[in-house]
Amino acid sequence: MISKTIIDFKPISPQHGDLFKGRNPVDIARQLEKAGVLGLSVVTAKEHFGGSLDLLRSIAKAVSLPVLRKDFIKSENDLYETRECGAKGVLLICATTENIGALHEKALSLGLKPVVEVHTPKEMKLAESINAKIIGINNKNITVLEKDDGTVEHTLELIKTAPKGTYIISESGISCKEDAEKVLKAGANAVLIGTAFWQGKIIYASL
Repeated sequence: MISKTIIDFKPISPQHGDLFKGRNPVDIARQLEKAGVLGLSVVTAKEHFGGSLDLLRSIAKAVSLPVLRKDFIKSENDLYETRECGAKGVLLICATTENIGALHEKALSLGLKPVVEVHTPKEMKLAESINAKIIGINNKNITVLEKDDGTVEHTLELIKTAPKGTYIISESGISCKEDAEKVLKAGANAVLIGTAFWQGKIIYASL
Protein backbone atom coordinates (compact mmCIF):
# COMPACT_ATOMS: atom_id res chain seq x y z
CA MET A 1 0.00 0.00 0.00
CA ILE A 2 2.85 2.40 0.70
CA SER A 3 3.68 2.66 -2.99
CA LYS A 4 0.16 4.00 -3.61
CA THR A 5 0.23 6.52 -0.77
CA ILE A 6 0.68 10.29 -0.93
CA ILE A 7 1.41 11.87 2.44
CA ASP A 8 -0.10 15.30 3.06
CA PHE A 9 2.00 17.93 4.84
CA LYS A 10 -0.57 20.19 6.50
CA PRO A 11 0.77 21.92 9.64
CA ILE A 12 -2.66 22.64 11.12
CA SER A 13 -5.96 20.83 10.78
CA PRO A 14 -8.99 23.07 11.42
CA GLN A 15 -10.61 20.03 13.02
CA HIS A 16 -7.67 18.49 14.90
CA GLY A 17 -5.24 21.36 15.51
CA ASP A 18 -1.43 21.17 15.32
CA LEU A 19 -0.34 18.11 13.37
CA PHE A 20 3.43 18.50 13.16
CA LYS A 21 3.84 18.91 16.94
CA GLY A 22 7.41 20.16 16.66
CA ARG A 23 8.56 17.52 14.20
CA ASN A 24 10.78 18.61 11.32
CA PRO A 25 8.75 18.20 8.11
CA VAL A 26 11.85 18.06 5.90
CA ASP A 27 13.29 15.18 7.91
CA ILE A 28 9.95 13.36 7.70
CA ALA A 29 9.79 13.96 3.93
CA ARG A 30 13.21 12.37 3.47
CA GLN A 31 12.20 9.39 5.58
CA LEU A 32 9.01 8.95 3.58
CA GLU A 33 10.96 8.97 0.34
CA LYS A 34 13.19 6.18 1.66
CA ALA A 35 10.10 4.28 2.79
CA GLY A 36 8.78 4.24 -0.77
CA VAL A 37 5.72 6.50 -0.77
CA LEU A 38 4.26 7.53 -4.12
CA GLY A 39 4.54 11.26 -3.49
CA LEU A 40 4.00 14.15 -1.11
CA SER A 41 1.50 16.99 -1.02
CA VAL A 42 2.20 20.26 0.73
CA VAL A 43 -0.46 22.71 1.90
CA THR A 44 0.59 26.30 1.31
CA ALA A 45 -2.58 28.04 2.52
CA LYS A 46 -1.60 29.95 5.65
CA GLU A 47 -5.05 30.85 6.97
CA HIS A 48 -6.68 27.94 8.82
CA PHE A 49 -3.97 25.46 7.70
CA GLY A 50 -0.66 27.08 8.68
CA GLY A 51 1.00 26.31 5.35
CA SER A 52 3.51 28.38 3.40
CA LEU A 53 5.48 28.56 0.18
CA ASP A 54 8.64 28.19 2.26
CA LEU A 55 7.39 24.80 3.43
CA LEU A 56 6.74 23.79 -0.17
CA ARG A 57 10.18 24.95 -1.33
CA SER A 58 12.03 23.20 1.48
CA ILE A 59 10.29 19.86 0.92
CA ALA A 60 10.49 19.98 -2.89
CA LYS A 61 14.22 20.72 -2.61
CA ALA A 62 14.82 17.89 -0.11
CA VAL A 63 13.29 15.01 -2.08
CA SER A 64 13.14 13.69 -5.62
CA LEU A 65 9.54 12.54 -5.15
CA PRO A 66 6.77 14.35 -7.04
CA VAL A 67 5.38 17.10 -4.81
CA LEU A 68 1.84 18.46 -5.14
CA ARG A 69 0.95 21.98 -4.04
CA LYS A 70 -2.37 22.21 -2.21
CA ASP A 71 -3.94 25.64 -1.93
CA PHE A 72 -6.89 27.66 -3.17
CA ILE A 73 -5.36 28.37 -6.56
CA LYS A 74 -6.97 31.40 -8.20
CA SER A 75 -4.73 32.70 -10.99
CA GLU A 76 -2.04 31.92 -13.52
CA ASN A 77 0.45 33.68 -11.24
CA ASP A 78 -0.28 31.02 -8.64
CA LEU A 79 0.71 28.39 -11.18
CA TYR A 80 3.99 30.11 -12.06
CA GLU A 81 4.67 30.43 -8.34
CA THR A 82 3.97 26.72 -7.88
CA ARG A 83 6.46 25.74 -10.55
CA GLU A 84 9.10 28.11 -9.23
CA CYS A 85 8.81 26.51 -5.79
CA GLY A 86 9.71 23.13 -7.26
CA ALA A 87 6.32 21.41 -7.17
CA LYS A 88 5.47 19.01 -9.97
CA GLY A 89 1.71 19.11 -9.46
CA VAL A 90 -1.01 21.51 -8.37
CA LEU A 91 -4.43 20.98 -6.83
CA LEU A 92 -7.37 22.65 -8.58
CA ILE A 93 -10.53 22.52 -6.47
CA CYS A 94 -13.81 22.48 -8.34
CA ALA A 95 -15.70 23.95 -5.38
CA THR A 96 -13.50 27.05 -5.11
CA THR A 97 -11.94 27.65 -8.54
CA GLU A 98 -14.18 29.63 -10.89
CA ASN A 99 -11.86 29.51 -13.93
CA ILE A 100 -10.80 25.91 -13.42
CA GLY A 101 -10.86 25.00 -17.11
CA ALA A 102 -8.44 27.76 -18.08
CA LEU A 103 -6.17 27.08 -15.12
CA HIS A 104 -6.17 23.36 -15.88
CA GLU A 105 -5.02 24.07 -19.42
CA LYS A 106 -2.40 26.58 -18.26
CA ALA A 107 -1.00 24.17 -15.67
CA LEU A 108 -0.48 21.57 -18.37
CA SER A 109 1.28 24.09 -20.60
CA LEU A 110 3.67 24.87 -17.72
CA GLY A 111 4.53 21.23 -17.23
CA LEU A 112 2.53 20.88 -14.03
CA LYS A 113 0.24 17.93 -13.39
CA PRO A 114 -3.15 19.31 -12.31
CA VAL A 115 -5.12 17.23 -9.82
CA VAL A 116 -8.77 18.24 -10.10
CA GLU A 117 -10.53 17.84 -6.77
CA VAL A 118 -14.21 16.89 -6.64
CA HIS A 119 -16.68 16.24 -3.84
CA THR A 120 -20.03 15.97 -5.63
CA PRO A 121 -21.43 14.29 -8.76
CA LYS A 122 -21.81 17.73 -10.35
CA GLU A 123 -18.13 18.45 -9.77
CA MET A 124 -17.21 15.06 -11.23
CA LYS A 125 -19.03 16.07 -14.41
CA LEU A 126 -17.14 19.37 -14.41
CA ALA A 127 -13.84 17.50 -14.10
CA GLU A 128 -14.84 15.33 -17.03
CA SER A 129 -15.83 18.36 -19.11
CA ILE A 130 -12.33 19.87 -18.82
CA ASN A 131 -10.77 16.50 -19.68
CA ALA A 132 -9.10 16.04 -16.30
CA LYS A 133 -6.76 13.06 -16.30
CA ILE A 134 -6.12 13.05 -12.55
CA ILE A 135 -9.10 13.44 -10.22
CA GLY A 136 -8.95 13.67 -6.45
CA ILE A 137 -12.11 12.64 -4.62
CA ASN A 138 -12.19 14.57 -1.37
CA ASN A 139 -14.13 12.56 1.20
CA LYS A 140 -14.60 15.75 3.20
CA ASN A 141 -16.14 19.09 2.27
CA ILE A 142 -13.50 21.74 1.68
CA THR A 143 -16.12 24.52 1.78
CA VAL A 144 -16.47 23.91 5.54
CA LEU A 145 -12.68 23.48 5.90
CA GLU A 146 -13.05 19.68 6.07
CA LYS A 147 -14.61 19.86 9.52
CA ASP A 148 -17.36 17.44 8.52
CA ASP A 149 -17.37 13.70 9.21
CA GLY A 150 -16.62 12.55 5.67
CA THR A 151 -15.38 8.97 5.29
CA VAL A 152 -14.13 6.71 2.51
CA GLU A 153 -17.72 5.70 1.84
CA HIS A 154 -17.86 8.93 -0.14
CA THR A 155 -15.16 7.69 -2.51
CA LEU A 156 -16.84 4.31 -2.81
CA GLU A 157 -19.96 6.00 -4.18
CA LEU A 158 -18.50 8.84 -6.22
CA ILE A 159 -15.87 6.71 -7.95
CA LYS A 160 -18.70 4.94 -9.77
CA THR A 161 -19.29 8.15 -11.75
CA ALA A 162 -15.63 8.80 -12.62
CA PRO A 163 -14.72 8.98 -16.31
CA LYS A 164 -13.04 5.84 -17.59
CA GLY A 165 -9.28 6.01 -17.80
CA THR A 166 -8.82 8.72 -15.18
CA TYR A 167 -6.31 8.37 -12.37
CA ILE A 168 -8.26 8.56 -9.10
CA ILE A 169 -6.89 9.68 -5.75
CA SER A 170 -9.02 9.25 -2.62
CA GLU A 171 -8.32 12.18 -0.28
CA SER A 172 -9.00 12.86 3.39
CA GLY A 173 -11.09 10.90 5.88
CA ILE A 174 -8.81 7.87 5.57
CA SER A 175 -8.31 6.91 9.19
CA CYS A 176 -6.77 3.43 9.02
CA LYS A 177 -5.14 0.88 6.74
CA GLU A 178 -8.48 -0.81 6.14
CA ASP A 179 -9.95 2.45 4.79
CA ALA A 180 -7.13 2.73 2.28
CA GLU A 181 -7.53 -0.87 1.20
CA LYS A 182 -11.27 -0.33 0.63
CA VAL A 183 -10.86 2.52 -1.82
CA LEU A 184 -7.96 0.90 -3.64
CA LYS A 185 -10.03 -2.23 -4.08
CA ALA A 186 -12.90 -0.08 -5.39
CA GLY A 187 -10.71 1.28 -8.16
CA ALA A 188 -8.79 4.23 -6.73
CA ASN A 189 -5.20 4.40 -7.94
CA ALA A 190 -3.82 6.14 -4.87
CA VAL A 191 -4.72 7.49 -1.45
CA LEU A 192 -3.79 10.82 0.09
CA ILE A 193 -3.34 10.56 3.84
CA GLY A 194 -2.62 13.39 6.22
CA THR A 195 -4.10 13.57 9.70
CA ALA A 196 -4.08 9.81 10.31
CA PHE A 197 -0.37 9.67 9.48
CA TRP A 198 0.61 12.63 11.63
CA GLN A 199 -1.47 11.32 14.54
CA GLY A 200 0.25 7.95 14.30
CA LYS A 201 -2.85 6.00 13.30
CA ILE A 202 -1.19 4.80 10.11
CA ILE A 203 2.49 3.96 10.63
CA TYR A 204 4.89 2.60 8.04
CA ALA A 205 7.23 0.01 9.47
CA SER A 206 10.25 1.28 7.56
CA LEU A 207 10.08 4.76 9.09
